[in-house]
Amino acid sequence: MSRLYLLDTNILIRYVRRDELAQNLEQQYGLPVTEMIPLISAVSVAEVRSFARRREWGEPRMTQLRFLLTMFRRVEIQSAGIEDAYVTLDVYSHSVGVTMGKNDLWIAATALVSGATLLTTDQDFDHLAGTFLDRRWIDPLTNHHGTS
Repeated sequence: MSRLYLLDTNILIRYVRRDELAQNLEQQYGLPVTEMIPLISAVSVAEVRSFARRREWGEPRMTQLRFLLTMFRRVEIQSAGIEDAYVTLDVYSHSVGVTMGKNDLWIAATALVSGATLLTTDQDFDHLAGTFLDRRWIDPLTNHHGTS
């Protein structure tokens, strides 16, 4: 049975770049054409669009980004339960001495509510892994995959 995945913003950027990590994800996880269409947070959509504009991506790369975003199921932050999950994760994070970025909190809340495994190349979610999230960390330097 296929797993449901939520892609962090950094994964989307790697897909647009079509780099080795993206190719490895396709082989390892069957992305983006798994039985269960991977999820992306509306927050990640805004983040990746902002990233692209700041980097002044040209039209070919922007076309690729727009196409890529159609391949995943977008989850709005207004979806049922996400706001409550955000509060829970923010309070927990502060209780263990971690201050998370607000966008990462929304993404983590989306993973928690959807039950999806979060795929990410950063370690901002480490303190939530295993307790609140099923998180797969992909080392951006070695492409090594770690679990929560």
